[in-house]
Amino acid sequence: MEILKWFTKNDTYSKAKMSQVKQVGLLAAGCQPWNKDVCAASGDRFAYCATLAIYIYQLDHRYNEFKLRAIMSEHKKTITAISWCPHNPDMFASASADNLVIIWNVAEQKAVAKLDSTKGVPASLSWCWNAGDAVAFVSHRGPLYIWTISGPDSGVAVHKEAHSFLSDICLFRWHPKKKGKVVFGHTDGSLSIFQPGSKSQKHVLRPESLEGTDEEDPVTALEWDPLSTDYLLVANLHNGIRLVDSESLCCITAFNFPSAAASVQCLAWVPSAPGMFITGDSQVGVLRIWNVSRTTPIDNFKLKKTGFHGLHVLNSPPKKKSLSSHSPTKNHHTSSTSEAVPPPTLTPNQAFSLPPGHAVCCFMDGGVGLYDMGAKKWDFLRDLGHVETIFDCKFKPDNPDLLATASFDGTIKVWDINTLTAVYTSPGNEGVIYSLSWAPGDLNCIAGATSRNGGFIWDVPRGKMVTRFSEHGKNGIFCIAWSHKDSKRIATCSGDGFCIIRTIDGKVLHKYKHPAAVFGCDWSQNNKDMIATGCEDKNVRVYYLATSSDQPLKVFTGHTAKVFHVRWSPLREGILCSGSDDGTVRIWDYTQDACINVLSGHTAPVRGLMWNTEIPYLLISGSWDYTIRVWDTRDGTCLDTVYDHGADVYGLTCHPSRPFTMASCSRDSTVRLWSLTPLINPLQINILADRSWDEIIGNTDRAVEPGAPPLLCGKVSRDIKQEVDKLIGNPRGKKLRWFSECLSPPGGSKNLWDLVAVIKGQDDSLLPQNYCKGIMHMKHLVRFRMSKAQELTTVKMSKFGGGIGAPSKEERLKEAAKIHLRLGQIQRYCELMVELGEWDKALSVAPGVSMRYWKKLMQRRADQLIQEENDDVIPYCIATGDVEKLVTFFTSRGQLKEALLVAQAACEGNMQILQLSASNGSSNPDGNLEDYNELLHRVSKELAEWYFQDGRAVLAACCHLAVENIELAMANLIRGNELELAVSVGTVLGESAAQATQYALELLARKCMTVTTWDLAADLLMMTPNNELQLVKLCAFYPGSTAEINDLHEKCNLPGVEECMQLAETAQANGDVFETIKYYLLSTEPEKALPIGIQYIKEQISNSDWTLDSVCPFLDLLSYIRTERLVLHKCSEVRNELLILSGYAGALLAIRRQYASIVPALYEYTSQLLKRREVSVPLKIEQLSEELDAWRACTQLANKSTDELSYTPPSESQRMVYSTLVSRIKEEPLKGIIGPDYVTGSNLPSHSDVHISCLTGLRIQGPVFFLEDGKSAISLNDALMWAKVNPFSPLGTGIRLNPF
Repeated sequence: MEILKWFTKNDTYSKAKMSQVKQVGLLAAGCQPWNKDVCAASGDRFAYCATLAIYIYQLDHRYNEFKLRAIMSEHKKTITAISWCPHNPDMFASASADNLVIIWNVAEQKAVAKLDSTKGVPASLSWCWNAGDAVAFVSHRGPLYIWTISGPDSGVAVHKEAHSFLSDICLFRWHPKKKGKVVFGHTDGSLSIFQPGSKSQKHVLRPESLEGTDEEDPVTALEWDPLSTDYLLVANLHNGIRLVDSESLCCITAFNFPSAAASVQCLAWVPSAPGMFITGDSQVGVLRIWNVSRTTPIDNFKLKKTGFHGLHVLNSPPKKKSLSSHSPTKNHHTSSTSEAVPPPTLTPNQAFSLPPGHAVCCFMDGGVGLYDMGAKKWDFLRDLGHVETIFDCKFKPDNPDLLATASFDGTIKVWDINTLTAVYTSPGNEGVIYSLSWAPGDLNCIAGATSRNGGFIWDVPRGKMVTRFSEHGKNGIFCIAWSHKDSKRIATCSGDGFCIIRTIDGKVLHKYKHPAAVFGCDWSQNNKDMIATGCEDKNVRVYYLATSSDQPLKVFTGHTAKVFHVRWSPLREGILCSGSDDGTVRIWDYTQDACINVLSGHTAPVRGLMWNTEIPYLLISGSWDYTIRVWDTRDGTCLDTVYDHGADVYGLTCHPSRPFTMASCSRDSTVRLWSLTPLINPLQINILADRSWDEIIGNTDRAVEPGAPPLLCGKVSRDIKQEVDKLIGNPRGKKLRWFSECLSPPGGSKNLWDLVAVIKGQDDSLLPQNYCKGIMHMKHLVRFRMSKAQELTTVKMSKFGGGIGAPSKEERLKEAAKIHLRLGQIQRYCELMVELGEWDKALSVAPGVSMRYWKKLMQRRADQLIQEENDDVIPYCIATGDVEKLVTFFTSRGQLKEALLVAQAACEGNMQILQLSASNGSSNPDGNLEDYNELLHRVSKELAEWYFQDGRAVLAACCHLAVENIELAMANLIRGNELELAVSVGTVLGESAAQATQYALELLARKCMTVTTWDLAADLLMMTPNNELQLVKLCAFYPGSTAEINDLHEKCNLPGVEECMQLAETAQANGDVFETIKYYLLSTEPEKALPIGIQYIKEQISNSDWTLDSVCPFLDLLSYIRTERLVLHKCSEVRNELLILSGYAGALLAIRRQYASIVPALYEYTSQLLKRREVSVPLKIEQLSEELDAWRACTQLANKSTDELSYTPPSESQRMVYSTLVSRIKEEPLKGIIGPDYVTGSNLPSHSDVHISCLTGLRIQGPVFFLEDGKSAISLNDALMWAKVNPFSPLGTGIRLNPF
């Protein structure tokens, strides 16, 4: 009985280890602007590298958009080149500066081969065309090495001729058709060409102007002409582009640029348009389109202000899918400060000459995007990402939505963490920036510290550097700290051994000399004159500024290697921590002069350190061992370890008003957002269960007692309590909302609460300023857009200009016109169009105002009338009132947000239907309104579905609330496992959400059925109506002593255990099976219930007309038998039967709920148990596989993931089997709960923590759940769905699963 080792007396729910810190957001890096081959594309995927990691984006066909699929990081030094295998889209190669080449399997995201002695750094790398599994690489002077990865001749060979070059190699390219032919480009501008059987040509074809000189003009790009065996396009940085013949060694065409200043950085052929190629300029982001037959470009587009770095054309452009399943406008990829230039307008004859295709563009500032050349728009733009290590990150003191990051790449960027886009970026390049500090309050300035250029203060909104500090000379400043209590003082510490305190206008107040470099400093949170430092001499020092002495008040010794950061506790006076290269964190008590704890666990130097601002004992550290650890400093235990970063973790931060949302930054160039809320369970549930204040808020002394449950001790929670105490009447709704906003991560919870308030009839004037930026309630959508249109028309540019990338007057008018049009204000639209000189657009809709108005416009500018072939669909539809067509048009283009606006405007009666014949004037406006309403709901549903499958359940719920579809909103929260939020919101919404709230409470109660929180589970169930049965299950499962069990029975109004035994016997005598089971489970001998229940269920299933609903209540009740009774040896037969029946019922329930990903696993689990265990149940293995096949055949149409080609219609017998299944399964009573679960962060790729699911055999994307053996992993989504339909673990041990 190996199972028994899982149990300890009081924890029958052997809690599987599941990372408690939840990843809720990721800011991807940009593409590195050094080395040549840093982006690659293949089929519907493209990749780029950022220093240490390779980012893989893949097309999501359903929404026709690219999504981040994987971050692959095994390199320890900068990646120098990547290459996609031309004949196998899953194979990929990368090389790095530590002489390493790795071959990856992209689908499994794992390294399949490594070569770690490349004799020199590979500068360029490429798969050998038509040579099976071989990769070639070359360092700057050669020779060319060829590594055969597998097969009989695996190993590294040297190319016979490609060596002893006279000039460095920039890059090389194999010929795609002519086997073995290869060309090299050199820094002196020459080429070298080798092919088997011909004389090798070294250093030929230098640009003519360079002949006879020793000037350098490096080859920036080289590509073989796909239509010929000998032609080659070459770009030199200064001498432009030539088409050369590699056989006769002559130049066929030299291409001319419009301006002499233009220089080419990269080029690519367009496979879909023979003879066409594109180039990117090196100084400015101009994309030029060429045809080999013309020496000048056919077209030029300015895509960005910064120059190009790399270009690739996707060989199979994304296919447009059928209507009605697209994502909303992808404007969330381009931030407000995005450097991207708006798309140019063009005349139709130009549009035909452009090649269709998508170009992957990488820019010198790290921007990377996918540009649709045919439509002239960005399909995807990752603008302004950091391209190197991010050393520090901090939230803005007065705005928890703004996060600043400082990087090795020389910039500080400020991000909006709700949209994950950059709002500001610091001007110029400052070298390496090690540290940043916001000015306190609302001063809107950031102080930065650099490696060589001193310190500076950046005025963020004005975009200017206002002050520089040079007291440390050229020495690196490792830390800069603006005093929280006195906004005039700034501290810096440096490699020169000084910690300097100065005023912001540069007056030095103190210079504290240390015996070695000083790496960290931190102002005390309680005493404005106290500062601590961390020094290379392994010591921590505390200085007191109010004295003139330059000696420390205290020196703490104990670390065995250099001390980096120090942090004072915000809640416990005199307590500070320090992180060191010895891998430990030490906690010091200033008042006792002592080290009170040593936290060991990290295996490398510690960098990031952060105290929680509400829970006094919670401390978080980040290390060079790639992990983040969460500590309970009372006894030094590590509560959780997070393995998701792909390199050293440097900065950790959280905002006091959102104390459980943490940001971290790393050498992997990403910023990640985490929710720490699961660490403080059961606090959140205490709030939901309306427990007394002293179980929620406490003082620090109480909270730091060993073993005390978590209590909130910070300012935010105290403020909430004060506000709640002021309220008259029932404060519960407000209390739930305020705590929910404080505990929930960003990403829609505030938006959700605003919508709840609107639905509950709150006055609109109380809505916050930024309400209009999120998902608005339908009744506000049109009104807000109208005022925005007016504002756009009248606003005058302020004297500073409108910030980065502010729109011109023309753009503003266009934007305003667009809004007026969608609001049905046709005349205003015409006037604006006329002002912009777009007569055709004005005229095509003018009749919507009146025929007279149209004539007047015609006369005013008849001579300006230009006949265009393309009639603009949008104005036409609006003028004629054809809403349906317009909504379909927007939806088909994936502009769901636009479709929503139009549908809502129609519902408000803003669209006029043109009555053409006056005779039948009896139109029915009400009928239309109903159609429009249905349309509105349909579009909101699509938008919600798009958010939901993107791992943003809360925003999906917002979309449903906006059209007051409360049922679906609640269902999205439950399916996203946002149970606490669902209960809070459901409680406030009241009756309309009652059914869903009850379900969420039941799931939460299951979550609480662990050691410490049984009574909480009872409290939650008491909040639901008709709760007797749920309380029975809770008591049946409770593992305490008889006395404890009786206490719980009493709390739940149930008879004591002795009495239950008698009741069971009476019920059995009366033949009432359900009551018999119920009371036996509550008695001293619960195992007596098993044979009775199982026998009954077997009899039911043996009838031909049984249904799921006739057996589920019995199975569900039986599954709550105490685990230690279920695993007794004498129960093994009934236990196995219970597991098999639960598995089978679970499979049917999963079909009912459309949990497609786990249906096969449940059938497989049931078959395996049937095969391996001695049982007699009325189920056959053949029957199970028949049902599974029938389900697959009959639902494959619905799950369109399979290719259209391989579709075979289900056979007649399969249809029969499936229809029998459906008749058994019946409808799901809870509407909207149908469909897979998808928790926040499911769409985020992990970086270094890779797990394979034991259910599907595939790599798990998003959060992982470990089963009770501690090794087997499944995705959290699958675990949730499994537990909802079958409570027992997939390992067949009889242990209940608790992933909630």
